[in-house]
Amino acid sequence: MADEAPLAEEPIAYTALTKGTPVLTKEGAEVGTVEHVLSDSSLDLFDGIVVTTASGNRFLTADQVGLITTAAVHATIASADELQAPHTGDAVFHDDPDEYDGNGLSTWFGKMFLREHWTRDKGPGPDEA
Repeated sequence: MADEAPLAEEPIAYTALTKGTPVLTKEGAEVGTVEHVLSDSSLDLFDGIVVTTASGNRFLTADQVGLITTAAVHATIASADELQAPHTGDAVFHDDPDEYDGNGLSTWFGKMFLREHWTRDKGPGPDEA
């Protein structure tokens, strides 16, 4: 059996990415470094990567990630201009512990599985008026 040379870059899962890993365009130019991964580990859902660039933090969607290796994130974008600016949505959420206060089945499931219940803020809060 012939000895195989080890790969310079081993493919890894998004869960193994570390802060500071270079993010490269499809041509190999560095556009920034990994700030953090956006994911929901309980659902094994990978949403994308927040990338630190010279222009500030930008978002690389999961669809724009080609390959993640031990050395770099290889994106499918041609330039940093394709990275999304951070979302600054206007939705504000507040917890509402009284929403499921009672004896119903929903209350039991909520308490049993420690679900958080949120309501969308419909206007300025008492501290913002």
